[in-house]
Amino acid sequence: MNTTATNQVQYSTKALLYLAFELGNGQWKLGFTIGLGQQPRQRAIPAGDLARLQQEVAGAKKRFKLAEPVRVVSCYEAGRDGFWLDRYLRSEGIENVIVDAASIEVNRRARRAKTDRLDLGKLLTMLIRYHSGEPKVWHVVQVPTLEQEDRRQLHRELLRLKQARTSHINRLKGLLVSQGVRLAVKKEFLKQVERVRLWDGSPVPPGLKGRLEREYERLQLVERHIKALEAERRAAIRHSPDPAVEMVRHLLRLRAIGPNSAWLYVMEFFSWRNFRNRREVGALAGLTPTPYQSGASDLEQGIDKAGNRYIRSIAIEIAWRWLHLQPESELSQWYQARFGYGSKRLRKIGIVALARKLLIALWRYLETGEVPAGAVLSPSA
Repeated sequence: MNTTATNQVQYSTKALLYLAFELGNGQWKLGFTIGLGQQPRQRAIPAGDLARLQQEVAGAKKRFKLAEPVRVVSCYEAGRDGFWLDRYLRSEGIENVIVDAASIEVNRRARRAKTDRLDLGKLLTMLIRYHSGEPKVWHVVQVPTLEQEDRRQLHRELLRLKQARTSHINRLKGLLVSQGVRLAVKKEFLKQVERVRLWDGSPVPPGLKGRLEREYERLQLVERHIKALEAERRAAIRHSPDPAVEMVRHLLRLRAIGPNSAWLYVMEFFSWRNFRNRREVGALAGLTPTPYQSGASDLEQGIDKAGNRYIRSIAIEIAWRWLHLQPESELSQWYQARFGYGSKRLRKIGIVALARKLLIALWRYLETGEVPAGAVLSPSA
């Protein structure tokens, strides 16, 4: 009897408790199991209720007759809840992974059943496979520290504000064009609206005029926020001792790399990602090709776009800029020899390849100090 009890305790302490989350706005659904042959235990708790979460974990250990110090592993899909839950789980001793939702296997039939219960079961099955030695069953998201995540706020807000500025300007122009008036949105915009006349010589109607004034006020507010954030970034580049900002200064030594791209490259990508090779750099930017080969069919579907969209966007923009400002570099020479005299479509395809090669060259520049071959340093550095 004592031997049986001892063996059961030994087995329990070596067992694993698997936990999967289905995170919703109002409630979280939890799935627990100890193996593939075990019916999952499913529970629902209010979203963000950490006390209930602890109670459910303790209840699952009791339900499956596991010892208190049993190892708990968990997973949830990357989404709106971000990384805070991962940090909490790890602080409680739970080994968590955040999963790229697009990498989860799904049935390819035209119609498939999808419920939270089925999703939890699928996550638990894949979590078991992952911890049983099948790491490629899905893609795990690398979790930044709180400080690393906080560094990304400035440039992301700046990008949003610039998009809002463009929207406000386009709206002001569109409202005037609807009355046959074409007017540039500049500093004296409201005074020009006062003087402008419609096709019949009448002034701008009062309702439209009021709307233009309010829209212009919102534009001015956005402009002030943009200037404040750019001033904050300039001050950090000049004076901050942060190693990440030092990487920004290092990138700014290269002609064709400005503050916007250097800051985004570092804070979004290079300062906290631990790249092992050039393939990882291209893949995490979503700039890798996706071949399709089956039987006699062999075609290229284009880049996968599975990586960081901020980096992918700026990488292609900087690739065009690199051609103009670094024409003697080996990368520019390679592009011109292979794509420079082709069609417009071919040049667009080539610029993506150049963006990937340039991104890898910048990674090596920051890692080893090796300047891209033939590149010129900026005299203003």
